[in-house]
Amino acid sequence: MPTLVHEFAWPDRVVIGTIGLPGARTFYLQVRTGKQIVSIALEKQQSAQLAEKIDEILDQLITLEGNPFSVPTGTPIELVDNDQLEAVEEQFRAGAMTLGWDPTTAQVVIEAYPIMDGDPDDDDEPADGNGGEVPEMLLVRMPVGTARAFAKRTREVVGAGRPACPLCGYPVDPDGHVCTLPEA
Repeated sequence: MPTLVHEFAWPDRVVIGTIGLPGARTFYLQVRTGKQIVSIALEKQQSAQLAEKIDEILDQLITLEGNPFSVPTGTPIELVDNDQLEAVEEQFRAGAMTLGWDPTTAQVVIEAYPIMDGDPDDDDEPADGNGGEVPEMLLVRMPVGTARAFAKRTREVVGAGRPACPLCGYPVDPDGHVCTLPEA
């Protein structure tokens, strides 16, 4: 059965954003080109690692001898996107993800696949017309400047959660925090 691919070759917008209060936020990777928009849910750790690895790829490209790509070291000001997520309709929750570099187009490539829970009665999955699920994935190709801006915003969004307790390092809830100090 063919896979339903939500593909964005040169997206107008690609961001990580959240819905909910710190401590109960849901993270989304949202991509839009024109009127086509896809939002997939991610874990906070997936979001943080995605930003870290994108920056690593871009930083490695800068150091390549004879590098033909113009990779910015910082976020181009014209690509800063601090706007809220657009209307969110979750396509799927990401499980496996891959990250790569396409030298033919000078783009960072993200692939995301849904968590496969094996529940045949899951109504959130696209149907193939015969009662089965259609496998799907998200494929995003973004130029280096957009990728740098994406990584910066993602780090800011991840860091905007609950503050860490100075004693134990665990997040502090708005209504307080009780931690157990390690025994000396």
